[in-house]
Amino acid sequence: MFELREPIGTHARGALHAYDEVTAALLVRRGITTAEAAEAFLAPSYDRHLHDPLLMTDMPKAAERFAHAALKREKVAIWSDYDCDGIPAATLLHDFLEKVGADSTTYIPHRHLEGYGMNEQGIESLAREGVTLVVTADSGITDVAPIARANELGMEVIVTDHHLPGDTLPPAFAVVNPNARADEPYPFRGLCGSGVAWKLVRGALAVSPELRARIPEGWEKWLLDMVALATIADMVPLLDENRVLATYGLIVMRKSPRIGFQKLCRVARCDQRTLTEDDIGFMLAPRVNAASRMGDAKSAFDLFTTSDEVRADALAKHLEKLNRQRKAEAGAITRAVHARLKARGAMPSVIALGDPSWRPALLGLVANSIAEEYNRPVFLWGREGDASIKGSVRSGAVNALELMRIAGDAFIEFGGHAASGGFTAHEDAIFTLEGRLASALAHLTVDDPTDPTSARADFEITPEEATHALLGKLERLGPFGMGNEKPLVRLHGVCVRAVSRFGKGEEHRKIAFARDETSALDAIVFFARGALARTIDSIAEGSLVNVLAHLERDRFSRGRPVRLRLVAISKADSA
Repeated sequence: MFELREPIGTHARGALHAYDEVTAALLVRRGITTAEAAEAFLAPSYDRHLHDPLLMTDMPKAAERFAHAALKREKVAIWSDYDCDGIPAATLLHDFLEKVGADSTTYIPHRHLEGYGMNEQGIESLAREGVTLVVTADSGITDVAPIARANELGMEVIVTDHHLPGDTLPPAFAVVNPNARADEPYPFRGLCGSGVAWKLVRGALAVSPELRARIPEGWEKWLLDMVALATIADMVPLLDENRVLATYGLIVMRKSPRIGFQKLCRVARCDQRTLTEDDIGFMLAPRVNAASRMGDAKSAFDLFTTSDEVRADALAKHLEKLNRQRKAEAGAITRAVHARLKARGAMPSVIALGDPSWRPALLGLVANSIAEEYNRPVFLWGREGDASIKGSVRSGAVNALELMRIAGDAFIEFGGHAASGGFTAHEDAIFTLEGRLASALAHLTVDDPTDPTSARADFEITPEEATHALLGKLERLGPFGMGNEKPLVRLHGVCVRAVSRFGKGEEHRKIAFARDETSALDAIVFFARGALARTIDSIAEGSLVNVLAHLERDRFSRGRPVRLRLVAISKADSA
């Protein structure tokens, strides 16, 4: 039986007496225990809950310099990352500069040919174009040498970024990054790159009345479509002002006149009028990221910035084609990994495989699915355009960075987070990489692997209680994401009416649970794999099961009925 969370205390319940039991309990479990905090969480306000951008270190002088360059029509270059944070950041900076009549250009490095971040060749090309100010977007914080080169060439650089710095901050005119300094006074460090770039726009408008007079009051709110796209796609915590940005950004998205965004929604088969964070995370962001993974990120930027409907339609279809190619190629790599593992027989404690023909940009996606299925760290590598050996790791409960640190002599460089990362390996190390990593793992203390069955449900419900009214209460706490996960419900001893597969490759599962004598409650899981898929496939019709799931709307069925998004399932007579 999946465990339930502890009931909230009487003191906390009293402080939130204005809310129903479900809402109050969910608020308390998110650390919200006062009426004021509850109001800020449930009704985020653009005017009251966003922080002053000028509080950020270096923002006042960055905003003054940015505004001056725009007003004097200096040649301004936007240098952005190529993912679904950098592209939206570049888009909103471009749109703002165009709106105020500035002279600007955009430089997006090619993922496979140039790699991440700034490079001296690109800086030199911008200098030849007459650029005097470079503004980075979602990049720049570790680019010491390229920024020094920009200074040598007479250009000034404003860094807007959110990534962690290296040992030394770059020698930029201004470094605007809430994560760059230990003594940063800005109240919130969780902004994505697009969020920081948008703060620069707001800062420039705040310090320059002349610039403010060039655009309608509040026009900058229309840029929140890009901020929300990046905030949700980049998986930063949906707390504090990110919650404001995501909430208002979704509102803007649903009525955005941006023709490229409309076309992207159309090819992804998303209803723009009812967009949710799930649409962004699972449908729109992958298509934006496909531009750099499979081709040139510039096509995604061009999609968002064009005003030509014919061009927007062609670009959206191009991204759709790239995304299909991305899925096909990732699928082929996944099948190749499975075939190699099957041929081996014994399963190693760490999986490390590669092939020079594998595209490194796709390997994080593949490694994630393999790690989920085999419940162990997975390192996959391929050969990048510059002939280097690059790869991705997904590690579950094992600390990926610590694992790579112990096996450090195998890598030229590595980075990332505890559960995921990337690396560049020495050419001769790939032949012994798996053994080195297995030895490194033996030196680590590893907790039990992350298991969805260990998650605790917020409430227990019956199939009859899975109603629109309950779902409405849960949805009040959205948008959901990092730091604000979807509520979990538990169903105990429910009867299975039918189990089926769907999808082109029958990779998805659906279970119908008895609701009453005439109707059923559906539960689905997309891309079922590993232990969850095996458990579902072993369940017979008429058996009793325990379920852990999220509640959601089935937006593709008549009446938009409530359904379950399955997280875990077990036989009713098992733990």
